[in-house]
Amino acid sequence: MRFERWFRLVWLVAAIAAVLIVFAACGEEEEKGVPELQDGVLQVGADVAYAPMEFFEEGTTTAVGLDIDLGEALAEAMGARAEFINTGWDGIIPALTAQRFDAIVSSMTITDERSKTIDFVPYFTAGTDILVRKGNPKNIAGIEDLSGLTAAAQLGTIQVDQLETANEALKAAGEAEINIMTFDLNPMAVEQLRLGRADAVLADSPVAANDARLSEGELETVGITVPPEPYGIGLRKGSTELKAALEDALQEIIDNGTYDDILDKWGLTSGAIE
Repeated sequence: MRFERWFRLVWLVAAIAAVLIVFAACGEEEEKGVPELQDGVLQVGADVAYAPMEFFEEGTTTAVGLDIDLGEALAEAMGARAEFINTGWDGIIPALTAQRFDAIVSSMTITDERSKTIDFVPYFTAGTDILVRKGNPKNIAGIEDLSGLTAAAQLGTIQVDQLETANEALKAAGEAEINIMTFDLNPMAVEQLRLGRADAVLADSPVAANDARLSEGELETVGITVPPEPYGIGLRKGSTELKAALEDALQEIIDNGTYDDILDKWGLTSGAIE
């Protein structure tokens, strides 16, 4: 009996030790991993109204576009799946910092001002283009030509900043300022141009080109007026592990050709990063 009790005691101690080793290993693995991906999901915030970068397929609630494909490819490379959360542009950075999702993949130009609040992983480049009515009746070739005219843009975009900067220069020169109209969504700005209430719409070059294409000749672009700048995946300042994982995942899909395939699918290979 004493031997049997002694054997049971040894077995129990060994079992407890094995359990402790397993828990320690799991804890170490979780510590080395990416906290945001522990559930196997990369939650992505996007303003799904900016075709061809992110938009709802006509008649559905299915999000499609270059950013959607890219987000899904990056998540897959990290062993997770992407879940997109439609979020208004003007509140998308506050929503990220409030932890409503893990990252922003939504055609966000990297700026010094935004970089004070969040971190970025560059993944694409785009300039600013100007959308006008067919024939360009106001002879607009650049932002400076909008003096005394009405220009529309999406609220919170870099284009609003560019228009405000132009107004400062125009005011200093004693010239008529630009009447700036802002809207929650880019399509609302384009509609003002169609209706003749605006003389031009400023948007990222891929978006302006797509709007011109969809207008069936009613609208056209004047060409990139502000040189291309990088888009970035937006991350909270504390998401260091996720940032490193995304950088590795981006390099992986660049190396295996997935990145080029996505850009080619949407006709946007000119925006590829090195």
